Amino acid sequence: MPVIFAAALAVPLASAQDNRSAPDEPGPVFSNGGPDAELYGKASGYPAGARGTSNELDKLVGAYSHFGDIYPSRRVGRAATPWSFKRAPEPTIAYSFDNQRLSIADYLKRNPVTGLLIARDDTILYEHYQYARTDRDRFLSQSMAKTLVAMLVGIAVSEGRINSIDDSVSTYVSGLAGTEYGSTSIRALLNMSSGVEFSEVYDGKDDIARLGRALFVGEPKDPASVVAQFNTRSTPPGTKWHYASVETEILGLVLRAATGTPLADYLHDRIWSAIGTEADASWAIDGSGQEIAFCCFNATLRDYARLGRLLANDGAWEGRQLIPRQWLLDATTVRPGDDHLAPRVATPYFGYGYQVWLLPGEQRRFALLGIRGQVILVDPASRLVMVHTAVRQKPSEPGSLREPLALWSAVLQQLGK
Repeated sequence: MPVIFAAALAVPLASAQDNRSAPDEPGPVFSNGGPDAELYGKASGYPAGARGTSNELDKLVGAYSHFGDIYPSRRVGRAATPWSFKRAPEPTIAYSFDNQRLSIADYLKRNPVTGLLIARDDTILYEHYQYARTDRDRFLSQSMAKTLVAMLVGIAVSEGRINSIDDSVSTYVSGLAGTEYGSTSIRALLNMSSGVEFSEVYDGKDDIARLGRALFVGEPKDPASVVAQFNTRSTPPGTKWHYASVETEILGLVLRAATGTPLADYLHDRIWSAIGTEADASWAIDGSGQEIAFCCFNATLRDYARLGRLLANDGAWEGRQLIPRQWLLDATTVRPGDDHLAPRVATPYFGYGYQVWLLPGEQRRFALLGIRGQVILVDPASRLVMVHTAVRQKPSEPGSLREPLALWSAVLQQLGK
């Protein structure tokens, strides 16, 4: 995820809902503090900073909940008629981690979580906020946005706008004709298995940093010409998984060309309005006006939970199939012969589907992930969803997902049906 973007666009939010009117009434819980709150800028009111400073430690809380106010963004309007979650009393949740038995309250004391929500189908079971964040704040998704792009590709295929995911990219993006990415199939990009070299280690010198600087600094540039600079293929497509945000950026270009519609508008019309969202969302754009497909979608915690519920129900919402069910199944299942995408093969733990992370085990479970601790975990069998936004100090920390996954395992064991 690049750290360099540009300027500002504020988007009005719907009024906060479901605030507790009594201590024993189910509803969101708010706290001004959190782990290392002073380091995160508590004394200054958790400032958001500005361009160039939003990744400073004392600006992370503010920037990660006001990203669409700092950087140019396209609005994704809320539903005309919001759909409301039911509420249930908070369950007691205990989990095991590093030979300790811990409570969910301990989890919040140990982790820089800005928001944590657990829902089972249509009912919110737990909703807590830290660092003075509230249910009105739009939280930065980082790479969780990649899964949104993949779902939109599936819809575009169902509408005949994309003929086949086995088509080459240049079929839709003429600016990539004659390049390695241009001759790569959409499927290989969905699976991040293009074989084109791209480094993403978040050291400020890698290819993701180059991509960010090229797109967001200086004069507006054609995104196709920007991604065309990554043009060395080291392995045949469809044979080796390698995480590369540029591949989602190219999927965004394919979508824009195939639909003739900005990604934010296509998302609004096909998903965001239909799931009864309660607040406007926003999606950051580059200098050319193209959505940053690999990151930077911003939404409230409950609207992320609505998205999670849609995915848990295999693309169906209140009897209406918004995303083709077979696409969801294909997106979250490893095809025979695609062993390089399997859990514990693609990575030491996760597998990879269509821009979504696959959990090991017999049950089909999956996750949307973003740097610094952005997570949506989904279990279709129980319809359990856990939304987790955070401000970890480093973009990527080895082992940082161990404790959230331990909590998720306990949620499944204790709340699953």
